[in-house]
Amino acid sequence: MIVEAVRRLNNGELVAFPTETVYGLGADASNDLAIQKIYAAKGRPNDHPLIVHLAAPMTLLADPKTTTDVLADAWLKTVSPWVRDLPPAAMQLILAFWPGPLTLVLKKDKCVLDVITGGQSTVAIRSPNHPLAQALLMEFGRALVAPSANRFGKVSPTRAADVHAEFGNDSDILVLDGGDCEFGIESTIVDLSATDGIRLLRPGMITPSNIYAKTGLQIDTFNSSQQETEVPRVSGSLKAHYAPNTPLQLYQSDNWQTILHEFDTQIAKQNHVRKLRIALGIWGSITGLPTVAPNIALSGIQLETFTLPSDHVGFANSLYRTLRDLDLQHYDIILLPEPPAGEVWDGVRDRLQRAAFGSGPSSANQVSN
Repeated sequence: MIVEAVRRLNNGELVAFPTETVYGLGADASNDLAIQKIYAAKGRPNDHPLIVHLAAPMTLLADPKTTTDVLADAWLKTVSPWVRDLPPAAMQLILAFWPGPLTLVLKKDKCVLDVITGGQSTVAIRSPNHPLAQALLMEFGRALVAPSANRFGKVSPTRAADVHAEFGNDSDILVLDGGDCEFGIESTIVDLSATDGIRLLRPGMITPSNIYAKTGLQIDTFNSSQQETEVPRVSGSLKAHYAPNTPLQLYQSDNWQTILHEFDTQIAKQNHVRKLRIALGIWGSITGLPTVAPNIALSGIQLETFTLPSDHVGFANSLYRTLRDLDLQHYDIILLPEPPAGEVWDGVRDRLQRAAFGSGPSSANQVSN
């Protein structure tokens, strides 16, 4: 299958492949026309930059105990065709976290195609930590650009079946099946292109605390409102993103009953001929959050509950899969709990807030609004 994928990539076609985060829709990063096919297939605006995916150096794959100096030199040769310069902090991050779910934004080399960067002066690069992704990159011998393999703004795929469902089994896109993705949300993105520090552009499973613990580097705190108005723009930065077709609303643990009663009152006023089907997500192992009390009378609602992992790793891993599966069941509304406070939850909190804002086939007439 790798051989066929490489043949297609060399012919300017698209190949979907797994990473440790989500499935990506890949094209030859040196082929302008092939990259344009990604934008067309996803319905993605042309000013939204793509992430360049790089193979790890052979020295690392052959011997994980390679000395730091040798490994740094190998990474430098891998990265240098894409960036104008590589600051010491960037090499620290590469040595500490690559291959892995960390994307670096740097000043781009003049040879990098504008179609990759959305016309910006920066480029986003990473090396994925998935054996099939690395095998594909090594066999192809060149870099790939690969946003998530889904329609623009919709729920990212974490299974090969999700990609097939997104583009249809009759699609010309070849899908490499590497099983379920390990992390389930997109990579952390940090910006090293400025001279006044390192800025977090998108939270993920690698947190600023993780980075500080391994490298001693301080990362400026993620600020979603600032990020949406400043360059560089990055994948997943729109206020509405990762959105299911079913209206999604987040609730705080102490007001879920109030929300259900409000929905029930609205339904009664609108004289609906059928009950409103609501899927209520509850924590799997945190007592008191929430259980449906027998004395709650919901005459206009058919309530169905499901449990969610109460740890951030399990929650992130199952988030997109859960949203996709619930979409298929045609609920009227999905209610999910707001994640707990804490840096480790920032990644899933970011995805949930954007998903809720963009959810629903037509936000203007949804009951959840």
